[in-house]
This record gives sequence, C-alpha cells and structure tokens, in this order.
Amino acid sequence: MKKTIAALALAATSTAALAHTGAGVHTHGFLQGFAHPFTGLDHLLAMLAVGAWSVRQPNAKWLPATFIGMVMAGMASGAMGLTIPGLETGIALTVALMGVLIAVAVRLPAAAGAVMVGAFALLHGNAHGHELPQASSAAGLLLASALLVYGGYLLGRVSPALALKVSGAAIAAIGVMLAATA
Repeated sequence: MKKTIAALALAATSTAALAHTGAGVHTHGFLQGFAHPFTGLDHLLAMLAVGAWSVRQPNAKWLPATFIGMVMAGMASGAMGLTIPGLETGIALTVALMGVLIAVAVRLPAAAGAVMVGAFALLHGNAHGHELPQASSAAGLLLASALLVYGGYLLGRVSPALALKVSGAAIAAIGVMLAATA
C-alpha cells in the first residue's frame, strides 16, 4: 500500500502535459524530450497504467513493447502533420479506461489487448509528435516512455491485487477529470 500511495503522490505532482496540438512546436533536445512524459499527468498515468495492466494479461508480456512501438508510429504521424480530431479528449479517455481495466481486473485476449494498447499509444504518440518532431527530443521521449511503461510493469508485479485495484480506480477518476477539462 505504501508503494501505491507513493506512486499516486508522484502522479499528483505532475501538471498537464501540453504535448498536444495547439501547444506549439518546440525545438528541444534529448533531455527535454526525456523529461516531457514525467511532467504530464495524462501521459505519466497512461504509461504506468499500461505497464501495470499488462502484468495481469494472459500471454501478453510484450504489451509494453507494443505500446512503445505504437507511440513511435504516433510520433511519426504527428511530426508529419496528421491531426486527430478530439485528440485531447481521446488521450484523457485512455487514462480513464486503463484505470477502469486495472480497477476491475479485466483480462482481454492477447490480440484485443494489443489492438487497444496500440490505439492508445497512437494517440499519445501523435500528440507528442506535433510538439516534439525533432529526432533528438523524440528519442528522449521514447526512452522515458519505455522507462515509465516498464516501471508500471514492475509496480504491477510487486503490488498486491487490492492495491493495484485501488490505484486503478484512482487513475480512472483522474482520467475522467482530465476528460472533463479537455
């Protein structure tokens, strides 16, 4: 339970990501790209949640890698100018849905889980691709994203089931609040 409280406290200190369309393109390098996912509550929670949820999925230890690969594809689409309607709301809803999946311990077939996680990652990556299209900042962002997803995976492995469910409920509630303000 202490680990869950510590993780939630860390998440609560994050601010809105502003890695989304309308925030403007930045010419930052590797370190700014690396720091970016840690400063946005929506991205931080989504990545941790994907990792934690994937632990409890049957035959899906590769879900974190799928998420990172699709974040990269989404970043490329954003850097090329593809605009996804409702992106802000969609990102917030991914946080809410991941929280619900953790809270109620939903288990999906491996293919369905991969498609869902891939779609979520595409949204998150697209938002980042609009703001951080440079290769150096994208590399930093991908490394940080991988650390967060695999960090969530490790938290999911060591957390008791009840603590994970409570964390999922908190993530879902934050996702709903983010969607309401998107």
